[in-house]
Amino acid sequence: MDGGKIRALSGGVNQRRVRNHNERLLMSILQRQGALPGIDLAKRMGLTPPAISTMLRKLESDGLLQRGEPTRGKVGKPSIPMHLNPDGVLALGLKIGRRTADLLLLDFAGNVRASEHTTYDYPLPADVFSFLHDSLETLLAALSTEEVARICGIGVAAPFELWRWSDLAGPAAEQFKLWKDIDFAEEVARFSDLPIFVGNDATAACRAEHLYGRGKEFRDYAYFFVGSFVGGGIVMNDSVFEGNQGNAGALGSMRATGPMGESRQLIDVASIHLLETRLIEAGLNPDMLWSQPQDWSVLSRYVDPWLGQTAQELAKAALSVCSVVDFEAILIDGAFPADVRQELVERVRRYLVNQDTRGLIVPRIEEAVVGQDAREIGAASGPIFSQFFLNTHAGLSR
Repeated sequence: MDGGKIRALSGGVNQRRVRNHNERLLMSILQRQGALPGIDLAKRMGLTPPAISTMLRKLESDGLLQRGEPTRGKVGKPSIPMHLNPDGVLALGLKIGRRTADLLLLDFAGNVRASEHTTYDYPLPADVFSFLHDSLETLLAALSTEEVARICGIGVAAPFELWRWSDLAGPAAEQFKLWKDIDFAEEVARFSDLPIFVGNDATAACRAEHLYGRGKEFRDYAYFFVGSFVGGGIVMNDSVFEGNQGNAGALGSMRATGPMGESRQLIDVASIHLLETRLIEAGLNPDMLWSQPQDWSVLSRYVDPWLGQTAQELAKAALSVCSVVDFEAILIDGAFPADVRQELVERVRRYLVNQDTRGLIVPRIEEAVVGQDAREIGAASGPIFSQFFLNTHAGLSR
């Protein structure tokens, strides 16, 4: 693209980014429930069938909905279920992690169409935005003009107060501190005029699970994502709760106790960086933790004790969050292989048996299913969610 701006073409979905309440409600129901005929949508929304038919025709004309195969009942005409058109809206999601950055293209149905990946020692601003620029060019070059026109924005998932991570020294440390004053929209505007949506990485992961994973099974739950540093999110009344300043569910900052009884945070005792440190101390290259596809089987000697400690800390943290909100379940995911996640969940369940649960209703401990890409999927869902769905799912699944 000759170094020029990567532009969102006019037309398509970008002409009508702001949908009205009823349109958002209808699309939210279809996202939550799957394909439904107009008569069922009318009952759920409390609108007349003619009003629903008009709305469905309009959304189909806009390319946001598709017709399914007609189904015939015992009497009357066949009903035609409507569902979200995967091609109707596209969005990009950037995850900035401690060791990796990922950019992916997500469609309206939550499918990942393409992705780019990079690793680094530290996420310095110049390197991250260079990766974003180059990856945008690569992903958009593979799309048609119509597909590019349907990109509704770029979501960015980054840790809260990213600039506080660094243990660097010298010039690199000064570069890292630049994150404090980074304006993402301003930086991206240097090479793209797509709208930018920035949010907390763990909250983004929680949103991904809520939209595309097991979030449909529970009304209220807490979500832990174990990455380089552990984080989380909370869902209440079928809605991801972001809080006053977008930092709700900062579960990594929960109080914990170190081996000598000292005050610590959950990020200090239940994060992958602890496993990374163990590998370095053993003279092993920790890069294998972040290699794609992930396979930690050769590291079982080091992973097993790490799992034990992490499970114990997550069990205690799970009870702590349930003392504030009576969550139905605790969902656990992370930047690790599925078999590691399964073992971690099983161990958390076993540790809970021996915890002091006086005055508490013990929650279910469940595996999340979106997996290691949850943060970038959640980032990409941000532009889609904010422009086409309701901010709450309350009542949509009951």
